[in-house]
Amino acid sequence: MSISEELIVKEYIMREENEYRAPYSSEFEFYLLVKNGEVEKIKEFSKKEFSEKTGFGKLCENPLQNIKYHFVVTAALIARYCIDGGMAHETAYNLSDLYINRADKARSFKEISELHAEMSLDYTKRMRRISKSRIFSKPIIIAVDYIYENISKRITLTDLAEVTELNESYLSRLFKKETGETVTDYILRKKIETAENMLKYSSYPPSEIAFMLGFPSQSYFTAVFKKLTGTTPKKYRDCNFRKIDIE
Repeated sequence: MSISEELIVKEYIMREENEYRAPYSSEFEFYLLVKNGEVEKIKEFSKKEFSEKTGFGKLCENPLQNIKYHFVVTAALIARYCIDGGMAHETAYNLSDLYINRADKARSFKEISELHAEMSLDYTKRMRRISKSRIFSKPIIIAVDYIYENISKRITLTDLAEVTELNESYLSRLFKKETGETVTDYILRKKIETAENMLKYSSYPPSEIAFMLGFPSQSYFTAVFKKLTGTTPKKYRDCNFRKIDIE
């Protein structure tokens, strides 16, 4: 097991033992924003220096080295999220290695914080390009951006028609042509992908996840989840909750 894998395992153990006090919902939101290519929101996250964030577990007696270890954990998890989002394994891991090596040479908390902001934005911009590279026209890019940014809300074709300034019927046909999915199917798939991450990495019950992702009822959420994943939210969590998957 590599040092990064050992640290990730230790980090998760600390969470289970309630030694890790950072707000998990905020941490989860950060990784999801990177994965979804939310550049502007990640810039906001990066305004607070990494070394000044509270709740870090104690992985080392030396304060600077402790922050470096947490940087390694963050880099490894960002890579995993981005791979889940479509980034090539080699690219994700090469970037992770690059930033971890640079962090190892850092001599101050400020350097680590600046490097964390740089790494986060680098991955996020790449994920944004990956998302847009699959789509060609400007209206569909606008529509997809709107879906990512409002994934927790109820999104309708009317909403997308308004932001793209297109007729609903024309937008519907164009969306299907360029993405290969209907607007409804695309939105539901993205919501369920988000739900999968929440079931894996957060403690929110399925009922709250359904509410947070704008589903009209838990029963509808469960039905859609099972249709797209082949299992129920409860069974999915039972098999995947905080499971570390490192290649």
